[in-house]
Amino acid sequence: MNLPKQVTIVEVGPRDGLQNEALFVPTDQKVELIRRLSETGLRRIEITSFVHPKAIPQLQDSDEVVKRVAPKPGISYSTLVPNEKGLERALQAGVKEIGLFVSASETHNQKNVRMSISDSLKGFQRIAQRALAHDIRMRGYVVTAFGCPYEGRISLERVEWIVKEYKAMGIHEIALGDTTGMANPLLVSRWVEQIRPILGETDLALHFHNTRGTALANVLAALELGVTIFDGAVGGLGGCPYAPGASGNVATEDLVNMLEEMGIETGIDLDKLLGCARYAREILGKDLPGHLLSAGRVQWKGSEVGNER
Repeated sequence: MNLPKQVTIVEVGPRDGLQNEALFVPTDQKVELIRRLSETGLRRIEITSFVHPKAIPQLQDSDEVVKRVAPKPGISYSTLVPNEKGLERALQAGVKEIGLFVSASETHNQKNVRMSISDSLKGFQRIAQRALAHDIRMRGYVVTAFGCPYEGRISLERVEWIVKEYKAMGIHEIALGDTTGMANPLLVSRWVEQIRPILGETDLALHFHNTRGTALANVLAALELGVTIFDGAVGGLGGCPYAPGASGNVATEDLVNMLEEMGIETGIDLDKLLGCARYAREILGKDLPGHLLSAGRVQWKGSEVGNER
């Protein structure tokens, strides 16, 4: 099995992980979760979204969160930007990395942002021009890239079209999102094989939800094709208010555990990460779906097992 030696993990728990929580998480606790995540060795953390408070009430304190996070050297703290107003807020906050998002499903995009895919992309062209002028790194999400709860199968041609549009804007990284856990390893392999030749110097990331228990299998399929950037949410937090059935992201600690057991470096302290998952469980007051959180780390006895490749 030909696997990469090192993988980059993008922690999306503070944004994607919390956005669907009905009980408002106080700003102090959000900032503390981000602080703890910053101590784990993570180098990229998506901390909030500059979305309208009525759209996602949980993130109504996004300006305050960004203001209060004490940046740690070597870590990129990114925010999601839905439109030009969101970009204005990001610029005022001094954010250095933003995420744009569009659905590969017309129906989902309408429900999510009340726009067609084409109109979303046109708006992003203006945002991208301004972001590049301010030397801001950009990630472009293609959500429901593998399937949609409203439309079912998504055509590869539509995903390719969006990817090409993003690339033409100067987007630095494109993340394909399995928003409701509809992907499988074979589908992931097909999409990656077709999309990568289009990208050129643009990075490819994958964002899997574990709705049907296939997230880690999908990661493995992508690893075998050389993908080295994956999203995760601490504790397995996550969901989308406008995508029925969207449960948690792959738990970051489960992902890191699998990679490290396979001998793939992440640079992340798994024990500290588990501490963050326990803190997330505490502030939400409920059990979280992450497996390592309940099962604990593998305790090998005797000879080293599990690190051969």
